[in-house]
Amino acid sequence: MRETENEFKDVIIIGAGFAGLGMLHRVRQLNLSARVYERATNVGGTWYWNSYPGARCDVESLDYQFAFSDTLQRGWRWNERFAEQKEILAYLNYVADSFNLRNDIQFKTSIEKAVFCETKKIWQVVTDSGETTNATYLISAVGCLSTPSMPKLPGLSSYVGRWYHTGNWPQQDMDFSGLNVGVIGTGSSGIQIIPELAKQAQSVMVFQRSPNFSVPANNHRHTKTFTDEYYDSFLAKREQASRTTYGNANWSSYPSALDVTDQRRNEIYEEYWNKGGAGFMVSFADVLTNPKSNEFAADFIRGKIDSIVKDKALANILHPTDHAVGTKRICVDTNYYETFNKENVTLVDVRQCPIQSITKTGLLTLDDSYDLDVLIFATGFDAITGTLMRIDIRGRGGMKLSDKWAKSPNNFLGLSVAGFPNFFVITGPGSPSVLSNMVLSIEQHVEWIARCISFVAEQGAKCIEATEPAEKAWVAHVNEIAQQTLFPKNNSWYLGSNIEGKARVFMPYVGGIGQ
Repeated sequence: MRETENEFKDVIIIGAGFAGLGMLHRVRQLNLSARVYERATNVGGTWYWNSYPGARCDVESLDYQFAFSDTLQRGWRWNERFAEQKEILAYLNYVADSFNLRNDIQFKTSIEKAVFCETKKIWQVVTDSGETTNATYLISAVGCLSTPSMPKLPGLSSYVGRWYHTGNWPQQDMDFSGLNVGVIGTGSSGIQIIPELAKQAQSVMVFQRSPNFSVPANNHRHTKTFTDEYYDSFLAKREQASRTTYGNANWSSYPSALDVTDQRRNEIYEEYWNKGGAGFMVSFADVLTNPKSNEFAADFIRGKIDSIVKDKALANILHPTDHAVGTKRICVDTNYYETFNKENVTLVDVRQCPIQSITKTGLLTLDDSYDLDVLIFATGFDAITGTLMRIDIRGRGGMKLSDKWAKSPNNFLGLSVAGFPNFFVITGPGSPSVLSNMVLSIEQHVEWIARCISFVAEQGAKCIEATEPAEKAWVAHVNEIAQQTLFPKNNSWYLGSNIEGKARVFMPYVGGIGQ
């Protein structure tokens, strides 16, 4: 690094999704210079990369937007209850254009290394092209679901067909007409893409290892009257939502599934099922804390699968039985279970017959081979910490963040890491993040970081960082709250259990945004 040639910014932000755009706008309000580095060719973050057919948000679109500007929110109209990827991406472009944010974003650029210089109290950031920029503050806005996870299957290099990962989808429409398509994985992205593929492809082979619980979206288009009324009360609703657990002011729960008759319990489940969306998980307040209450909810969904899927043996394979409902992020679908009634869709249970390898023409399981024109990996992400752990971030004494977090992603509030001054993480481990309305969590963190930076300047200080005792106390609190729920008792990407060699630690904060 030849420092004389290095540019200086007050703030460097990694990522131009919701978090990066929101942080850049807020930093500008502080009259600070900033640069955002983004590896994509445009804004959007996860909504840029996850452009696969059927990709939608599982948070209602009217709640999935910024609240920092009334003018901004009134200038946009969401078309559907659950917006599709293209509409969310269009919204983020609208945000970027409304505030001319692209002027401070460098696209097609990844951060390779970031080192804190203790003598000068600055961060030295190196890009993949070798460019170096110095900054007082380094802020991660990389998102929780931004590094795709690929299964370690031999033979992929020999495969002559096309293959894709849902988390790194080509930036153009794809046509699967007349093709034999294989989908590996039945998490959220698999559950969204499979019904869309079945509309086009000659055949769809679904390779399922662990079935997931899914509830219907019951999506619909918004009327102008409805959206007008909503926007008039939007800021009040957002303020109310910020004091709730999951960031949704419209969700309410009955006290306990154990306190009502079987008939009344099923009536309530039916009510939430027909409403659609992840609100099913709060039908009763103890669904995620009481095993018996959770099993009632699980049985209800399994009963719905039986009523939808005509082949009873197939329905049984689709039954989730290895985890409590909601302890893996519950999926929100459009005609997912109905899709298995189609003649061109086949389900392969790879728990019973594991995948052995990818072949030149398709895929080999323990007892059969499949010829496939296209392979789609819907195998999720190295969630929450995966992206940051791949960047060489070094704090005091050259400590690597990947080393510090090797056994547990210790930090304070999901925001600050001891030993890494002037470094902030938006929706990091130990924050509500993926268990909440993500945009509301992002805005909370963006505002907190902005106020913190202002506070440092007011004090005439140069650095701020969490202390180790505060960090340890927060991690203990996060674990204590989690242990009061069913979340840690089941394997999921919340614990990193989908990534080989990753420490098994429950990462989100279940206490909620308000807390």
